Order: sequence, then C-alpha cells, then structure tokens
Amino acid sequence: MVKTRDSILNDYQNNIKTQESRIIDLKKKLNKISFSRLGLFIAEILIVALIINIGFNPILTGLLVVPLFLFMLLVKKQSAVQNELTYTGQLLWIYQNEADQVLFGKNGYHNGEAYQDEQHPYTSDLDIFGAGSLYAFTNRCNTQKGMDLLADNFSRPNDKKTILDRQEAIQELHTHIDQTFHFRAELQNHKPEQLRVIQNKLKYQLPEQLLFTNKRFLKLYIKAVPFLMLALLAAASIFGGVAWQLFGLAAVFNMGFTFFNLKDINQVYYGFSGSSNLLNAFSGTINWTEEVKWSSPYIKNLFPAQQEGLQVSNQIRQLTKIIQAFDARLNIILSAFLNLFLLWDLKCSVNLAGWHSKYANEVLEGLDRICKFEELISFATLTYNQPDWNLPSIEDAFHLRTSELGHPLIPQGTRVLNDFTLNPHPTVDIVTGSNMAGKSTFLRTVGINMVLAFSGAPVCAKEMSVSIFKVLSYMRIKDSLNDQTSTFKAELNRLKMILDAIRTSSNSLVLIDEMLRGTNSRDKYLGSKVFIEKLIEQQTPALFATHDLQLSEMIADYPEQVRNYHFDIQINEGEMNFDYKLKHGPCTTFNAALLLKEIGLTLN
Repeated sequence: MVKTRDSILNDYQNNIKTQESRIIDLKKKLNKISFSRLGLFIAEILIVALIINIGFNPILTGLLVVPLFLFMLLVKKQSAVQNELTYTGQLLWIYQNEADQVLFGKNGYHNGEAYQDEQHPYTSDLDIFGAGSLYAFTNRCNTQKGMDLLADNFSRPNDKKTILDRQEAIQELHTHIDQTFHFRAELQNHKPEQLRVIQNKLKYQLPEQLLFTNKRFLKLYIKAVPFLMLALLAAASIFGGVAWQLFGLAAVFNMGFTFFNLKDINQVYYGFSGSSNLLNAFSGTINWTEEVKWSSPYIKNLFPAQQEGLQVSNQIRQLTKIIQAFDARLNIILSAFLNLFLLWDLKCSVNLAGWHSKYANEVLEGLDRICKFEELISFATLTYNQPDWNLPSIEDAFHLRTSELGHPLIPQGTRVLNDFTLNPHPTVDIVTGSNMAGKSTFLRTVGINMVLAFSGAPVCAKEMSVSIFKVLSYMRIKDSLNDQTSTFKAELNRLKMILDAIRTSSNSLVLIDEMLRGTNSRDKYLGSKVFIEKLIEQQTPALFATHDLQLSEMIADYPEQVRNYHFDIQINEGEMNFDYKLKHGPCTTFNAALLLKEIGLTLN
C-alpha cells in the first residue's frame, strides 16, 4: 500500500519519539553504571583497609579480586552502552532530518555548492547545485565519493538501459527504506573525506610502508619469540643464574629490535590510529548490503563474485581487530611488556601485511560500494518521501509528454501543475507572458524534471514519458568583473556554446529565457529571430520564453515549426492574479504598467 505524505510524516515523528525515549533510558543506564563503578572502587578500598588493619587473611585477599573483576565488566558494559547511545543519537538525527524535509524542505546534508559551475550547459540555470537546489533536496550521502556520484548523475543524462536499471534499483531500495535509515546512521558522525583517506591508505601508502615486514628473519623471529621467551623464563625460574642473564639479554634484544624498526612501525600505525570505530561503522553498513538478496541487476553488479565466507564485512572486522590490538601501544606499561616479550608492534605490523595481501582489493571494492549505495539511497529516500511522484517512461524516439508536471522544489501546497507535450517533430515553442506569470519557472520545471528522469529518479508529475535529451539552457546570464566580461559578451558566449552543441548533438533540447537582455530592443528582436531560425534549421526543439510579442508572429512563416504558448494575468479592480497555468497562443495581457505604478511610476 502506498503511503501518503501525512502517514510518512507521522511515521517519522513516531520514530523520533522512540529514539528520544531510548536516549533517556540509555543515559539512566549509564548513570547507574557510573555509580556502580564508584561503589566497586570504594569496596576495593575498604577491603584493602581491612587487610591493613586485620593483617593477612586468605578470604579478604581473595575478595580483592571480586570488585576488580566486576569493575572491568562494568567498564566493558559502559563502553557498549555509550556506543549504543551514540548510535541512537545518530538515528534520531536521521529521522528528525526527514521530518524537517517533509515539513519545511530542510535537509542537513551537503547542498552541493562545491559542484556549481556557471559554464555547465544547464546546472546553474536549473538550480541543480547549491542552497535551495535539487541536490540539496535529494542528497543523503555522507562520503565524498557518494556526493560526487550524485553530482555526476545530475550533471549528465544516462543511457536508456542505465536509467531503467537504476529505476529498478531505486525501487528495490525503496522497499528496504527502514534499513536504509540505519545504513545512514552508521555513517552519520564521520567526515566525508575519511573513507577516501582510508582507501588511499590501503591502496597507495600501506604497500610501501609494509615492505619492511617482508624480511624473512623478522617473520620467523616474531613467530618464535613467544616460545623462546617462555622457555627462557622457565629455565631462569628453575636454574637461575646464567639463565636469568640470558632471559634479560633476550628482552634487551627485543627492545633494540623494536626500536630499530620503530620508524616503520609508527608510519604504519599512525595511518590507521583511531580508525577502529569508523571501520566498524563501514563493516556494519557493508554487512547489511551483503545480507540482502538483491534482485535488481544494477545492485547485483555492485558485488563481484566472492568465495563463500569471504564477505567484505568480515574482512573489515579482521582489520579492525588488528588495529585494536595495535592500540595496546597507547598504554605505556602494557606496550613495554608486550614488546619486550612478544614483539607486539612488529607482530601487529606483520599481521596487517598478511591481511593486506589477502583482502585489500576486496575491501577497497566494498568501501567503494558504500558510496554507490549512498547515492542510490538518496533517490530511494526521495521516492519514499514523495509518494505522488512517478517514474517516467523512457522512449527511444524523439518524445516528451507530461501530465500534471510540477516543479519539485516548490512546496506541494503552492505548486501549480501543467500538462505539456512536444510534437512528433521538433518545434520551437515560444512562451510569452506577463512579468512573474510563470514563464521562467515553467522552463525550469521541464528541465529539472528531465534531470531527475535521466538520473533514474521519479519525477514530479502524474505521468511523464520522454526520450533522452541533451539539455542546454540560457537563463541566468551574468557579467564578470574578474573575467572582464560584460552581460552581452556573456550572452554571446552562452549562445555560441548552444550553437556548437546542437551542431554535434541531434538530441538537444534548448531552454531560453529572455534572450539578449544586454542590448537594445531592435537588436534583441532581430538576434532572437535569427537564433530561432537557426534552431528550426537544425531541427532542434526549444522552449523560448520572451516578452517580445513580435517573436510569436513567426508562426505565420513557420506554421509547422513554431508553436505559441503563454502565461497570462487576471486583473480585477486593479489587482493582479496569477494562475500559473500554461495556455495556447500568444499572451494578450501584460502587467508592467501596473507594477511600475505600484512603485510610483505612471506610464502616460
């Protein structure tokens, strides 16, 4: 059963309450553990004081171990509860973010401003990146590569097969939407570049840094040293004298051997220092993707053939254990003991080298897969949050037909829907109308929904069928003091980009909003007319918004290649009313005089 937006919001709000209640319970549990630890500490002190006052007592001496043992258990329990509290807080953020998105259109993820490019064929004009953009509305990625993948899919059309495969994959993830919230929560507190840092470490740095572990003597000695030290300790305990000296010499040799390799050890260790929690999070997200029996080819292709029992999540857990063992060197006393008698740092380095030779490539693919799932989950979440949106049909031949098409970034309560269809052959559709009547918004509505369609996402429409177009836009043309470019020169540059593109691409669609604003009205008209004729000659479809009614008269010379549409205004007792509905024919009602009158300027 398809949910409504109200039921979706209600689910989010219920989940928020559940997580808030869970956080309160976990904080209470942490307080109880803290008081229990304090009680055990006091009990230990009291037992020590009794022994001092009473003297040696086997029972009291035995009791000394009990509070210490229980204290260690509580420390472990506290760590587990703290991790659960952190995760619950992250999950709460996820649900709160979705509720805010449904209610207010706010999204706490990156808005993609780093991908803004005024030279791109359409992203700047169609509000694809930056504050209040399609990217800001859609993004649920927390890794840098996930965000890059999302930006890439918004910046170019995919081929038909890829679009259809992505549609199927996004729909399949939509059926697992509850699990995707947990997937995102695992990654929530980590910086976008952290995964890339670990990937670079595994792929480029570690192979060089671990070369020192390839020495045959080092590997053999590390394997033998526990048995050697144990034998020497046993001999010293039994025979004493020279045996103790040999035991001491072996310990000194171990210390010197560790010190000799300390520079290499430190390079290896500090590359992963403090990464165990992050790797555990990656392991958790990958584990979920491995457990689901995916059916869509697009997702199945993300998984290379693996031998049974060699899941990437298990491989990452093995790496985490090595890093956690390596972290023993953070305790100076423990580190000294382990290195003197077990060559602990060298042993961890050798273990890491063995792990790297077996599993590094598979883990790199697994980490990469996290980013690809994030990008798909962004669209799955969009699909879930927008139940009224629908997947478009992708056609082979020139085609565009829409029913109840709306702008995805306009709130549902104020969004106006329009139907629009291209002719079976390319036409230049001239859209005239009053200021603020909706011409520019309509052009952006068509363009931005195409961007969604070509990325495999649902569109803001009751129905849409479309062939794959290369979208070219001309809307927000600005001058540039840095580049010493006037508005008119910037317009010419944009026109040249479009003309060059339509010469080489037979599937272009051009969106133009008020062409040649930087010149006089006569040249503006003549330039626009010549440009439209060029589009007709090239058989390139276009939506051409303008205030110049003369351009609508071109239909007389090109009845099969030009169509007229308009957005009008209703004026009642001096008040302007807009319905933002697309209508056939040229506009006959304009409002510039009324708008000027409102600021004190009257046209005679």
